[in-house]
Amino acid sequence: VQTLQSINRATVVVLVIDAHEGVVDQDLHLIGLVLETGRSLLVAVNKWDGLAPTQKKQVKQELERRLGFASFSETRFLSALAGTGINSLYGAIKKIWEAATASHKTPELTRILQQAVAKHQPPLIQGRRIKLRFAHMGGKAPPTIVIHGNQVERVPSSYKRYLENYFRKSLNLVGTPIEFEFRQTKNPYSLQKNVLTKRQIDRRKRMIRH
Repeated sequence: VQTLQSINRATVVVLVIDAHEGVVDQDLHLIGLVLETGRSLLVAVNKWDGLAPTQKKQVKQELERRLGFASFSETRFLSALAGTGINSLYGAIKKIWEAATASHKTPELTRILQQAVAKHQPPLIQGRRIKLRFAHMGGKAPPTIVIHGNQVERVPSSYKRYLENYFRKSLNLVGTPIEFEFRQTKNPYSLQKNVLTKRQIDRRKRMIRH
């Protein structure tokens, strides 16, 4: 219960893993809770100094394999007993917090969106191209980016992952998840009636008579 309360209060969650034990099921369960709450994540691998080079390589491979579903997370290696890696840990926490709470202006986000679309266009859906027009901030911690366009409900998950990676790299959003909201752009002329001029009305009448 205390762990859940701590996660809910946090902006950046630091999950401490014992390097000698590796990633256990309880660690994966806690990471799943972090993902559900949209918190930023830093994995701190403790007791690192006590491992041989081959063991360190194995631990890194296991982390990469088992934490693939939280690929946005940052990892730091340290020894709490010896005090090594602690400064790097606090520096990483600050960097992640700044990424999670930063504000980004609409022109900047729209420019990044346009660059992403120019580099790799959205797919055609029944012969029609999905059009993504502009983007703006929708929230912080985690950063939420609202994208407006046409047929946005049909944006495939693969393209959403592409956009996430593109925005993450462009904005240097380390250690934090990114959430996207896609909104359909309204046609400003959809509710307006087409008002004919007198000349057009007279022409229509002549056409009807003939």
